[in-house]
Amino acid sequence: MHAARLLVGQQPENRKIGLTPQQKKYLRGLAHHIKPVVMVAGKGLTDNVLHEIDLALLHHELIKVRLRVSPAEQTQFSERILTASNAERIHTVGQILVLYRRNADDPKLSLPG
Repeated sequence: MHAARLLVGQQPENRKIGLTPQQKKYLRGLAHHIKPVVMVAGKGLTDNVLHEIDLALLHHELIKVRLRVSPAEQTQFSERILTASNAERIHTVGQILVLYRRNADDPKLSLPG
């Protein structure tokens, strides 16, 4: 697995955008009602799982990922997901990681401010 490789939908010029606390609060509110679209469990964080996360971010922009692993692995996997997907961590609670990545070609969400 190479974390630096480009995934589906990523452009080389894409960089993490700095979200304001108000924008993160807004996204947390939107995420409250969505269900996890990807689950990381026994087989770990494979290239296929990273690809599915990337596709979900491309289509939805705001997603939840369930990390059904030990707390130590949750931290490690979260960092790998953030690096590989170029997404922003919006919130983490228990086993749930909320991610946001704006789709530059077809934005789905309009952020305040």
